[in-house]
Amino acid sequence: MTLHRTDRTRRNLLRAAAATALLAAAGSSFAQAYPSRPITLIVPWPAGGSTDRHLRGLAEIASKHLGQNIVIENKPGGGGTTGPGTMAITAKPDGYTIAQFPLGMLRLPHMQKTPWHPINDFTFIIGVTGYTFGLTVRADSPYKSFNEYIEAARKAPGKIDYGSTGIGTSPHLLMEELSENAKVELTHVPFKGNADLTQALLGGHVMAQSDASGWDKFVDGGQMRLLVTFGEKRTQRWPNVPTAKELGYGVVSTSPYGIVGPKGMDPAVVKTLHDAFKKAIDDPKHLELLATLNQDVWYLNSQDYAKWASDTFAKEKRLIDKLGLAGK
Repeated sequence: MTLHRTDRTRRNLLRAAAATALLAAAGSSFAQAYPSRPITLIVPWPAGGSTDRHLRGLAEIASKHLGQNIVIENKPGGGGTTGPGTMAITAKPDGYTIAQFPLGMLRLPHMQKTPWHPINDFTFIIGVTGYTFGLTVRADSPYKSFNEYIEAARKAPGKIDYGSTGIGTSPHLLMEELSENAKVELTHVPFKGNADLTQALLGGHVMAQSDASGWDKFVDGGQMRLLVTFGEKRTQRWPNVPTAKELGYGVVSTSPYGIVGPKGMDPAVVKTLHDAFKKAIDDPKHLELLATLNQDVWYLNSQDYAKWASDTFAKEKRLIDKLGLAGK
């Protein structure tokens, strides 16, 4: 009788082991089956701007490595925070909804209450690139140099304005920091994205445009004048244009960004996405696109990207506090 019980116990153990192996195999095949349908990449800016142009090109290359289409969904608003913020709250962490993660995501929670946390509510997939920022005016503007623009603000406090892609975005905060350093008062006019902002500048509704290099073709085409850029050094594409740093204004900004998903994603799915986008980043066609936008590769793997975001979230609080924008 004892022997019979022992046999039964052995059989139960064997069944349990077989079931566990089947579950493991099922999990493995599920991970291998990803992706089995198109993936949505949320671009939190209007169509036609520099970020949209970049991510459409990158997604097209990455989709070939994934074997599935990546569908771009433009979801502008909130200075680039509405799209990824909504994804964090509503999307399943199954790898079929991902988003660009602009630097404003690490700033807005210091400025106002948000229904999402910029670190805890996201899975960080890959760091990709950063922007070239510049201030442009219309070609018929009276301001031939950036110093002339600042001097005009000095003579008429609050009367000289500029548009940006939204409150808390890098194009906004770098101008806030610069105006504080220059001890002038500039009036800020926020827009949903650079496509809207460009039309406002060309239409004469704002005096200047603080933005990433979506203005490139208008500068090269002669409709706009580029007064200053905000990198560490002058750009290769516009070498005659000075940086804010060399003019003595003490502001450098590239505003790195990458791709994220909702919190709780399967590590195997994250790796699949990371690997496909890494191949796309290194693709000569993508590097050519970045050169057109005057952007550099800023690659971080998933772990390093998450650490960078956490460190930057703490650092940005100091900037928000310094500019007196906390809680506004």
